[in-house]
Amino acid sequence: MGSGKAQKSQVSEDIYGQLAGGIGFLAVVFGVLAAIKDKLGLSWPATVLLVAGVLVGLGYAAWQLRTRLKRWLASEPQATALKQEAAPATAVIGGDQAAAQAAVPHPQLTGALIKAGAISKDEIVRADEVRIEPLPGIGTFYDFLVPEGKTYAHVERRLGEVAGMFGKTRLHTKMERSRDNERRVRLLVLDEPPFTRPFTVPARHEIEHFAGVPFGHDVTGQLTGARTFNKASLLVAGMTQTGKTTLINGLITCLLIAYGEFDLYLLDGKFCGLTQFEKVAVRYEASDDPDVYEDMVDTLNVRADKRYARLQEAKRNRQQEPQFKPVFFIVDEAADFFAHDGTNAGKDNAARIAEKSRSLVSKCLESGISVVMLTQRPSQNAIPVMVRDQFLYRLCLYVASEGTAKVALGDTYFETIAPINPALLDPDIKGQGVLFAHGVSTLIRGFNFADEFMWEIVDEVHDRQHKVIEEAPPSPLKQAIELMRNDGVEFMYTADLAPLLGITETRPGERGKKLAKLLEVAPGKDDKGVRGYHLADLIAAAKSGS
Repeated sequence: MGSGKAQKSQVSEDIYGQLAGGIGFLAVVFGVLAAIKDKLGLSWPATVLLVAGVLVGLGYAAWQLRTRLKRWLASEPQATALKQEAAPATAVIGGDQAAAQAAVPHPQLTGALIKAGAISKDEIVRADEVRIEPLPGIGTFYDFLVPEGKTYAHVERRLGEVAGMFGKTRLHTKMERSRDNERRVRLLVLDEPPFTRPFTVPARHEIEHFAGVPFGHDVTGQLTGARTFNKASLLVAGMTQTGKTTLINGLITCLLIAYGEFDLYLLDGKFCGLTQFEKVAVRYEASDDPDVYEDMVDTLNVRADKRYARLQEAKRNRQQEPQFKPVFFIVDEAADFFAHDGTNAGKDNAARIAEKSRSLVSKCLESGISVVMLTQRPSQNAIPVMVRDQFLYRLCLYVASEGTAKVALGDTYFETIAPINPALLDPDIKGQGVLFAHGVSTLIRGFNFADEFMWEIVDEVHDRQHKVIEEAPPSPLKQAIELMRNDGVEFMYTADLAPLLGITETRPGERGKKLAKLLEVAPGKDDKGVRGYHLADLIAAAKSGS
């Protein structure tokens, strides 16, 4: 109780003290105000407002000073910590602190590549290492560097997934490898499906100045094809009505322009697909008979063997390798020539033809004879594996399934970098296909030249060939051609031609052997089976080189 009374007494005393202090403070304030009023000659209200304003201003200045002092005291330890954290990063990039501060991720490409699996979640594509260029009417071009430790191949392997991140398909993308930096990626993303609008066929001078032989346009409209057909052959596959014949007609036209002088052997399994080139061919056959195919393969294998013999002789004598005239053997509907009727004899014939074909395609590696085969039945057994494996260039147009595409492009094609599935192509766009060469896939569309343009090129080449024959030095072959032309005949019996060329042998067998050796041309037969020589065969031999 006593303690409670003491506390109450203490509170009362405090109140009295604070009241006395307040009265004293007011007295001082009024005194100060009165002094200011007398000094400045102001009224009481003006004096009160002036003093209040001064006090508020002093209070705001004190608050600003206090706030800045607190911020400065708090920033000192934080700045020290940031410097300590930045030191290792600066050391990693070679001490370039400005570069470290510029490492800002590009929002679009970083997110797209991470989600596509091309780079990891803790990696970025730096915004200052990205160049984006819109290509009006085509698409958008992206030029950027992938993070250190990655190369363009990491993006190329996931190109389908990357295309999906842009809302496109693999067919909408084209990727190029940089020649100056393994980390550089040059990626084109098309605005619309490829070849939606056809490109203009190339002019003659464009074909002449192309570095190699063009097959068609790529998705940007640039010419693309083979750097050379030297030591290479081509397999073209695709379902019926996908534009194979149109594509191969364009290829032959480009060969006639770009390759200059070469020998052309044509086997037209469609009977009329390659007819416009008959007059410039060393030999043209419109047939689906395997015997005709085998005979042409035998002819070219003999020619290849002679070339290999000359190569061996040059190496033995330490001479320069001979330069051979290029030879192209183009076969349309090639699968028909490997088919059989299921009998043992038929299977034996097919196996023999397959082995001869394998030998011919493989011999092109050194002998300068290139084989181009087309088939509309790219099934597992259409063209034997031993033959298909020899082709360096593969071109697959639209097919119905991935399995069929493997037959044309190779069993391991879809394990290669950035493959393109031909089953996804638009079958209504004729001549569109996947060109696979040197491990790289390119989407192309073949040229559809006007007939008049192809006829013009063929006539020029034919006139040039005729001039070569006319200007050739005298020979038994040239003499035989002139004899048959003067007589106006297309076929002459061995018994009639031999004496005109100075062969007096009366025995038919020996006479035929001597004439064949003199002309270096194998004889043919007429409709009755009598041996002799066709003018076309003699002219073809005169056109061809060694």
